[in-house]
Amino acid sequence: MSFFAILIALLLEQARPLSRTNPIHAGLRAWALSASRNFDAGKAHHGWVAWSLAVLVPSLLTLGIHLLLLWMIGWPAAMLWSIAVLYVTLGFRQFSHHFTRIRDALHEGDEMRAREVLAQWQQVDASELPRSEIVRHVVEYSVLAAHRHVFGVLAWFSVLAALGLGPTGAVLYRLAEFVSRYWAYKNRSRTQPISEALQRAAARAWTAIDWLPARMTALSFAVVGNFEESIEGWRYHAQHFPNDNDGVVLAATAGAIDVRLGGSALRATPDPLMPDVDIADPADGDSTPGRVPEVAHLTQVVGLVWRSVVVWMGLLALLSLARLLG
Repeated sequence: MSFFAILIALLLEQARPLSRTNPIHAGLRAWALSASRNFDAGKAHHGWVAWSLAVLVPSLLTLGIHLLLLWMIGWPAAMLWSIAVLYVTLGFRQFSHHFTRIRDALHEGDEMRAREVLAQWQQVDASELPRSEIVRHVVEYSVLAAHRHVFGVLAWFSVLAALGLGPTGAVLYRLAEFVSRYWAYKNRSRTQPISEALQRAAARAWTAIDWLPARMTALSFAVVGNFEESIEGWRYHAQHFPNDNDGVVLAATAGAIDVRLGGSALRATPDPLMPDVDIADPADGDSTPGRVPEVAHLTQVVGLVWRSVVVWMGLLALLSLARLLG
């Protein structure tokens, strides 16, 4: 059931992606803001209470609906519920149009338009970036977006669905990532003060939840790319990035397609809808080994991601077949 739910959700998302201003995501932003506003009193335990309400309550509600549908109607209704949840939480089209516009602009030699799209996408100042740096940042942002919107969701959904918990994992993963980013944005923009305790709780929870998916993503990139170089990059160059989980994904990507990643980060303007990560540490100019980023690497990234999706779907298909035969 998990295999077909993911497959149908991916096809639906490709055919009719959710808009940036859809009411579901707007409702989740309001829910996260309400949880912090009503339960964030500055103490460590208050931070965990607010995080639990913002993340665990919707996850448990998702589980409750799944079990209710399974009990009252049967597996077809439960599968439709899983498809609906995956459609909201999983997909390439939430970020791929930016990638495509930048790639097309660079192919046409229009670096000015590529800088404008990159600045619009990540809310950064890209006006003075040379061509290779545009490509580098696009590779880094795109790979992390693919990890957070596709592979991380697949990992948690698959693990918890195998335990009979339906689409709970997809909601847990996406909300954990979102509240960590959204509350940090609200605090920086000074529109809503968020205590350090709540931000620390959200960051720790997100790091723990993303630990396994990040390594699963890195391993899948190694399998479908240059395995030895990818694993070597994972082992020796992940520390060049300030976030351990992101560093694993980016270092493995660099080795898989032989591209130099890392270096000075762009200075970003906070935006709650964008991946709020420091791609590289401005205090550490080190980068991974590899070729200087070129436009051809963008095509390689697309191939790397889609081959990884095929591998994941193949494994899920085999597991589903094994369960049916067993």
